[in-house]
Amino acid sequence: MAVQAHEIQPRGIPARGPGGPAGPPTGGVEVPAVSPRALLSRALAVPLILGLGLFLPALVAVQPGPGVRDTVFWLQMVLTCYSGIRLSVMALTAHRKLIQGSFWLFVYVAMGVAPLAQDVLDQTPTPVVGTRADLLVAVALVLIGCAAFDVGTLLSRHRPIRRARRRDRSASFHRRRVFLLAAVAFVGSALLVAKLGGPAVFFSSRQAITDTIRADGAASAESNVGSAFLRGFGTVPALLALLIFTRWLVTSRRARRRPLVIATWAALLLLNGVVNNPISNPRYWFLTVLFSFLFTAFPKSPAMYRAALALGVIGALVVFPFADRFRYDDSGYKPVETTSVFQPLAVKDYDQIGMFANTITFSDTGPGHFYGRQMAGSTFFFVPRSVWPGKPRDTGVMIGQWMGMKNVNLSSPMWAEIWIDFGAGGVIAGFVALGYLAARGDRVYALRTSVDPRPGNVMAIVIPLIAGYSFILLRGPLLQASGRIGVALICFALVTTLRSDGRKLLR
Repeated sequence: MAVQAHEIQPRGIPARGPGGPAGPPTGGVEVPAVSPRALLSRALAVPLILGLGLFLPALVAVQPGPGVRDTVFWLQMVLTCYSGIRLSVMALTAHRKLIQGSFWLFVYVAMGVAPLAQDVLDQTPTPVVGTRADLLVAVALVLIGCAAFDVGTLLSRHRPIRRARRRDRSASFHRRRVFLLAAVAFVGSALLVAKLGGPAVFFSSRQAITDTIRADGAASAESNVGSAFLRGFGTVPALLALLIFTRWLVTSRRARRRPLVIATWAALLLLNGVVNNPISNPRYWFLTVLFSFLFTAFPKSPAMYRAALALGVIGALVVFPFADRFRYDDSGYKPVETTSVFQPLAVKDYDQIGMFANTITFSDTGPGHFYGRQMAGSTFFFVPRSVWPGKPRDTGVMIGQWMGMKNVNLSSPMWAEIWIDFGAGGVIAGFVALGYLAARGDRVYALRTSVDPRPGNVMAIVIPLIAGYSFILLRGPLLQASGRIGVALICFALVTTLRSDGRKLLR
């Protein structure tokens, strides 16, 4: 059987035929070609794995502090090294794995390095009210969940991905609806800006925005549905429209010649600079904006992907703990006096391991598991409490109130959200499913974007957005994260079409 021209040659073996080499090199031995990318990966492999998987955890472990070196410490050390090695593998992989890379970046920083520093320095941003045994269970379940996630990724390899064809236009962005989404973005953001009294408040503090929303009655102590929809429609359509127009300009020479497309993109960029800036938004949402934009603007750049993961570690460890400067106004901000380079990790926002331990203590001391009740509250987030009086509260808020905390805006990581409903078995099954879906999503993204360069490729927007938003989903609580997901689904339903009429699609 003759070999077709479009078949892919094995890596490193030069193709024969017109324009190709007539035969093997002198001496009769073929020398495999090595790409500069492969050489770079090999050069970075050893220092990256050693740095993230061994050196940084060891540097944290040898810091002077009153923490005890017990089973919790050593298990936390194993978790940190394991997640560091897995993050290194994600950065060095031949194909960009956006969702899996984001998962391991979060685990390494929020569930690995930061809790390790807290254990060494014996300081936590949120009190751990239970026994040391509950903390041990929490760390063990996080490690088991990570292993289950890897099992899920391995299971995904046994199901082949249907190869996309260039003529396969099953789901694409409709050109006119994309401009309609841009109009919705401007209207929604304008309503949010008007509701808050002008654009100046977006450059003051998050506290000022929250106080303004409560003063206008959009949020109350009983329900935040109004606030969620107001901020959701004021920020999400603006981001999605920017991502779609960015993809359009990056992949279409015709779009770059159209002044209307360029002007709309520039206006959307300016709009996002107002409503989605890091001053007036939670830091995890800004990470979503930043990661999804970079992955969309550089759809085929392994260098940008690796830089995002590497800089993500640096930013999370160095910049992120001090980025709450804009959470409060000048009277509410309290700077941290540090005696160790790792102390900000111990006293700032990385409370995920501690809150998981508190969730285990809460469950074991009375209520037990809820068997899907908390998940139901997150799924039906849009139902106001006036209609559903028994609607579950945010898991983080519920645990914080049980602890007697004044500030109940606490995290509830995915491990805790699954545990409180379904226990240890649910954590294992849940993270197997998450690993499977993450790997499938990454494989579909790699395949579809490699053979389908259309500007209207839906997966080229969906997967970067999921990768960015995974930081919020993993940090929790899920009920708080559900509002923007609902708005995003509405926006995608607005602009996506199943028809194959090329005259109505982005081109």
